[in-house]
Amino acid sequence: MKKEKEVLGYLPDERPTNWKLFLYALQQVIVMFPATIAVALITGFQVSTTIFASGLATLCFAFITGRKLPLYYGSSFSYLSAISGLVAAQGFAKTNGILPTEAIQIAQFGIIMSGFVSIAAGLLVKYSGRSAVEKVLPPSITGSIAMIIGLTLAGNALSDAAPAAGTAGVVGTSWVWVVSLATLLSTVFFAKYLKGIWGQLPLLLGAAVGCLTATLIYLIGGPEYSLFRSLPAEALAASTWKLGNGSIFALPAFSLPKASWASVAAIMPIAIATIPESTAHVYQLDIYVNDVARSKGVKKKYDMASMLDKNLIGDGLCDMISGLVGGPAGTNYGENISTMAITRVFSVPVIMAAAIIAMVISCFTPLIGVVYGIPLAVIGGLEIYLFGAIAAQGIAIMIEKKVDMFSSRNIAVIASIMVLGIGGQYAFGGNIPFFGLNIPCIAGAAIFGILLNLILGIGEKKDSSAE
Repeated sequence: MKKEKEVLGYLPDERPTNWKLFLYALQQVIVMFPATIAVALITGFQVSTTIFASGLATLCFAFITGRKLPLYYGSSFSYLSAISGLVAAQGFAKTNGILPTEAIQIAQFGIIMSGFVSIAAGLLVKYSGRSAVEKVLPPSITGSIAMIIGLTLAGNALSDAAPAAGTAGVVGTSWVWVVSLATLLSTVFFAKYLKGIWGQLPLLLGAAVGCLTATLIYLIGGPEYSLFRSLPAEALAASTWKLGNGSIFALPAFSLPKASWASVAAIMPIAIATIPESTAHVYQLDIYVNDVARSKGVKKKYDMASMLDKNLIGDGLCDMISGLVGGPAGTNYGENISTMAITRVFSVPVIMAAAIIAMVISCFTPLIGVVYGIPLAVIGGLEIYLFGAIAAQGIAIMIEKKVDMFSSRNIAVIASIMVLGIGGQYAFGGNIPFFGLNIPCIAGAAIFGILLNLILGIGEKKDSSAE
């Protein structure tokens, strides 16, 4: 019994066998895919380029951080309003859901420049010490931000679980919920009851159950009950190079950035929002990785939090890498961290393999079609679990760091962040109007919480016993 517990899970420096590595990596790709592709579809960036950029940036991040931080880089929702506003102000419009290449090039310049913000934050941590950042971003803030990241995405999860009219033929009936609930419940049961390798693949198996359920509904009900999607032809229109007509192999639509200071002004400030988010992710990793190490009897201390500077610098460099090839700005993904927390697989080689798989998928049209074709109801079923897990990890941060929930200062900070973040999502659609500006709710909540915490801390004596 003790031996079984010791072999459960993989630490960052451990590598599973080849076939397990592939399955774990494929699971990470499926988890990353919905949000990353959603950003491309909403902004009008090329789908294949976005997938390739996420894989390339993730692979580079692994080497930048010395292959010690198991984090997957993907497109961030924080930049949506900034990019959309910039494109509209420049007079560009999407054609069949895709932006003109020139519009993407202008946005690329702002995305590349936004990387300097995260790099500057990383250098501040490196030369001023972790305490400087922890003073600005204590667990009461990082934990709260992790919670609102998960909870503000709750609407997206349910929208995908029951797709909008026109997305699938079964909308308006209860059958769409059969698919999403079959996915959710099977994933939960697999995570709870399966043992060994199968117990570490609950999301992959849950997605398979959801697709099987959707297939049965299609076979019984006919084409009008199909939930499966097809890749739009426009996704291949701007490919850099195609083999024949591109039906088998097509390189993503790479493009070079075009200098635009309007792009810098619109996009660069948004990077501030990803800093507390990325910081929260590192603290989440620190807690969960060391929990796995303890359960396996490993005496080595995996001090993920001490690598916060490398994480922020890597995040900024990844923005530059993604922007250079034509991908959206991003950050490391809470969904992938949730997957690791659920499966206890924190292996860096798995994340690197996932990055390579994503890059390969981006070049092979049938593979893009297969992954893109996964029903939204299946994705929604997974998201209900994953986004809730992100919020739960925020609670875990505050518990682990022993945040005093009876402190008036902490209560004020947590309350403000929660209401501004969640309220901004549901009252204003994610962007809070403020003196003519549209401030992303997560960024606004984070900045307000940081400032409020610093103001309330003025004149407050340090509690040495708490230290």
